[in-house]
Amino acid sequence: MKTIGVLTSGGDAPGMNAAVRAVVRTAIANGMTVKGIRRGYNGLMEDDIIDLGARDVSDIIQLGGTMLYSARSTRFKTEEGMADAIATCKKHGIEGIVVIGGDGSFRGARDLSLRGIPCVGIPATIDNDIASTEYTIGFDTAMNTVIQMVDRLRDTCDSHARCSVVEVMGRRAGHIALRTGISVGATAILVPEHNNTVDDVIEKIKATRKLGKKHFIVMVAEGVGGVDAMAKKIEEVTGIETRGTVLGHVQRGGSPTVRDRVIATQMGYEAVCLLKKGIGNRVVAYKLGKIENYDIYEALNMKKGFDEYMYNVADVTSI
Repeated sequence: MKTIGVLTSGGDAPGMNAAVRAVVRTAIANGMTVKGIRRGYNGLMEDDIIDLGARDVSDIIQLGGTMLYSARSTRFKTEEGMADAIATCKKHGIEGIVVIGGDGSFRGARDLSLRGIPCVGIPATIDNDIASTEYTIGFDTAMNTVIQMVDRLRDTCDSHARCSVVEVMGRRAGHIALRTGISVGATAILVPEHNNTVDDVIEKIKATRKLGKKHFIVMVAEGVGGVDAMAKKIEEVTGIETRGTVLGHVQRGGSPTVRDRVIATQMGYEAVCLLKKGIGNRVVAYKLGKIENYDIYEALNMKKGFDEYMYNVADVTSI
């Protein structure tokens, strides 16, 4: 394999640039040429292709977002869109592609692999909700952003003896809410994986207030939502001044942490090594401290569990 492409797809995540950098430089070290595909699968269909050399990816490892831009595409799911993408690959001599993104991006990689363009996926999403890997690029940076924001909210909560109900990202997964909840000493954590309600939160607040606690943080995953309504009910029932706060897309931005930079670099290196051997239809993964890889079909059919041990730790230590 002499020429490969690299793209970022789906929601951006800190560390994507580090992965792109690793892909480009590992490929060059192996005598390969790299084509940058901008705007994800849209760029592949619309021939938005640039050449990437070693210096083109200098000074990006510390940057959030993605230099290749990102997008979601419905047209790519059609046969017409797939045909345009393959035509672009043939035009530029692209023999394999590294796809940096989430499960939706991997489905696109699988479809391309089936049509003769070997692809390797790198898991990058702040939600850490990809089943085939213990860790996804961007997760650590997003959590650090959350705790910085909530630590500031705590100052106000403490000063006014308030309760703050904070929504963090995680549509179908509570991994960010759980770990940041522990990190900020939240009184309660609501995640999609558990059926706890605002009434349960209120009971927890009442119990901890009897023990002398005067201000409260409640962490809520995006998939649970409704923080303003929760805040209103908590205030009505407990008499504690309560505010709802949605942190939103600030969690996606910022300079990636050491962990995200290192793991992104390892994954980018591994992805190119697989393509160099002519191996595609794989997803790179982080398992037990090591970089591994799985068949895309196998990876997409895996189910990611929820860390019940950590959830119990959070519950016990939140009094």
